Amino acid sequence: MPDSERWTIEVRPWHDPAGAALRMRQRAELDARYGSDNHEPGTLPSESDIDIFLVAVDPVTTEAVGCGALRRLDATTAEIKRMYVEPHARGSGVATGLLSALESAAIDRGWTTLRLETGTAQPDAQRFYRREGYREIPLFGHYVGSTLSVCYERRLR
Repeated sequence: MPDSERWTIEVRPWHDPAGAALRMRQRAELDARYGSDNHEPGTLPSESDIDIFLVAVDPVTTEAVGCGALRRLDATTAEIKRMYVEPHARGSGVATGLLSALESAAIDRGWTTLRLETGTAQPDAQRFYRREGYREIPLFGHYVGSTLSVCYERRLR
């Protein structure tokens, strides 16, 4: 079975144990990349401000292999938060599937623009978003003035 068919994407609550474990591993990876735990200039996402949280699951092993979320910024714009794929599942299409599902969820809610912040020490993420049609934009919101941030945007319609 091709890798891209080896997982499903599920809506989960923010406090879902598998999702929380993925976010913890993402945090540990970013701490290692940046050499500290002080690398997120924006407001930390929480259950109260995340509109949808998705988890990619391998249906054979039931292992959660990736996640992503949306936080509404205004009536037409949302921010992608906590996109993460386990290292062993990278390159399998999981990230593209998660991003596509987030974009569909945004369209379903009437949002026409998605924005995101990634970091200067994440060239792989920057390449991924550019490849998926996101264009670099000036730093926005809490990221203005950050020396660690790179922001992207994509109009969905």
